[in-house]
Amino acid sequence: MRIITGTARGCRLKTPKGQGTRPTADRIKESLFNILGNRVWDQQVLDAFAGTGALGLEALSRGAARAVFIDQATAGLIRENAEHTHLLERSEILRGDVFAALQRLAQQGRQFGIIFCDPPYHKGLWERALQFFDQSSLAAPGSLVIIEHGRDENTFPPLQKLEQLRNQSYGSTTQLTIFQKPGGEEQ
Repeated sequence: MRIITGTARGCRLKTPKGQGTRPTADRIKESLFNILGNRVWDQQVLDAFAGTGALGLEALSRGAARAVFIDQATAGLIRENAEHTHLLERSEILRGDVFAALQRLAQQGRQFGIIFCDPPYHKGLWERALQFFDQSSLAAPGSLVIIEHGRDENTFPPLQKLEQLRNQSYGSTTQLTIFQKPGGEEQ
């Protein structure tokens, strides 16, 4: 695991021991950021179920203004990776239940231009998170919500505000689905 480009290019990220966290593979991350292009520049970024922090840190390395990372188990590891990449000063790391943290951020009136969500597969977490992003004000108008989920997880919850822009499969286990909240610039 490494930062692909930007100010922290080439920095290796620490990964947790064991099988409890499944970091986004570098090739998937590279493909995702090729799709996003310059959309990350100067954005407020949210990385929910952040794991190693790789997605949010990559966004910061590429010019995002700030990133909020949320994870129950790996907040300390995210902090180490943010320090190692010299991106800690633009990082806010929240340890705890992801949904409780999302609720607090929404109550504070926080909004994000890019939201990454990469929870454990096959636990119903991505569907629950997607519905929360659809119903809350966390996703700013024009924002992108990127969900990483299992290749065989294809039943999307009903959405009122977010519109699916793109779906891409990677290998036999992973797919990324990108949603946009109308009201901003089109991709």
